[in-house]
Amino acid sequence: NISLHTFLVVCPLVFLAGLVDAIGGGGGLISLPAFLIAGLPPHAAIATNKISSPFGTALALTFAKAKLINLKLAAPAVVAAICGSFIGAQISLRVPEHILSYVLMVILPISAFLVLNKKLFNDEGSEEITLNRRTYLTATIAAFIVGCYDGFYGPGTGTFLIIAFTVFAHLNIQTANAQAKAINLDY
Repeated sequence: NISLHTFLVVCPLVFLAGLVDAIGGGGGLISLPAFLIAGLPPHAAIATNKISSPFGTALALTFAKAKLINLKLAAPAVVAAICGSFIGAQISLRVPEHILSYVLMVILPISAFLVLNKKLFNDEGSEEITLNRRTYLTATIAAFIVGCYDGFYGPGTGTFLIIAFTVFAHLNIQTANAQAKAINLDY
């Protein structure tokens, strides 16, 4: 049973999480703790977070309309992300609730630190996407690894993809964000 008080606490937090996700990602760092505060068990909180988070990411359509999403790059990354997410979810479901509670308490601050650490963002990349082997490998491997993380836990996936694309694929923030939104939409 969810009380009115719980509802009044959780709804604004989830709304804020949607705004944060729409801007650059990391909204799950707000919404997942909100669901845990509401008293949901860890597996249910993660699952509930998975249902709400794609709506903020649906703003990928805005990036698509602006022609910032490169479908040739995003398509293999989306497939890798789906595979990784499936594997991560299977692992998460095999972890007992009491252990998952402790794991979440360790992962949450680490994820928050990484998402909020501005030094990890490198905006020296190009708006032009060079479709070479390195770019495809970076996008596909990053999407698979982040997909595993997202299937297991989730918060910060968009930001982690942006970091991988700016640091390793040398994309600028806007282009990296557009690719991340397209990939993150399928989680």
